Amino acid sequence: MAVMALGVLVGCGKQGEALGEGGSAVSGSAGPAGARHGAKSLVTCDAPVATLALVENPNGYQYGSANGLPPSPLPLVRLLAQQSGCFRVVDRSAGLKATIREQELKEAGVLRQTGSTVHKGKGYEAQYSLTPALNFSEMDAGRQVGGLMAQIPVLRNFVGAAEQVKLKEAQVTLLLTDNETTEQVAAATGSVRVTDLGVGGLVVGRLSGGGAGWANSNEGKVIAAAFLDAHNQLVAQVRELAAKDLPPPVPKKGG
Repeated sequence: MAVMALGVLVGCGKQGEALGEGGSAVSGSAGPAGARHGAKSLVTCDAPVATLALVENPNGYQYGSANGLPPSPLPLVRLLAQQSGCFRVVDRSAGLKATIREQELKEAGVLRQTGSTVHKGKGYEAQYSLTPALNFSEMDAGRQVGGLMAQIPVLRNFVGAAEQVKLKEAQVTLLLTDNETTEQVAAATGSVRVTDLGVGGLVVGRLSGGGAGWANSNEGKVIAAAFLDAHNQLVAQVRELAAKDLPPPVPKKGG
């Protein structure tokens, strides 16, 4: 019996990896093979209408707590925009800086001069710009409810239970600007609420744990889901936009 018990304990202590599990409501990939393993609730377009650049909010993003969140949600929104198929996405952040660096290296004579794929004047213009904003993020609403209940005599005995129930909420905004006219042609908000029952950190909702940054914090997952909701609201407007002239598609194997 002792040997059997030891075997059970050893089995319980096993660790493993589950690739593709965990993460936030924004997941999967996008590229030449199309959108893969994205959220089932993601709303898409049949064809892209223009090229799109995502730009950082000049006012930054204020989170309710640190929680190790990355400084910007832009990579998440960029993935959503490409997975949706509504736009061809052009890079105006780290990828653009890398492109400029390659051109400078070629001009300095570091890179080969013949057969090089690094050339000036071949970048695609962004016909639209998309700017995200975080309106608010509340991760501890339950404790505020408990404080209010403590002031009411008949409800004081339930304060402890109320403090264990936390409502995690977030609201975000996406603003779409036509770069030719500077007109804001579309705007959308997204919001989400998740209930944390305080039982071993269990979060009731469609968001799951694992990973790092946005994936391993309840706050990050709630904000990511809010951006997914905002994107879906925006697509309803984007579908009404007339398609603009698009650059040639990225070459594929056998194409």
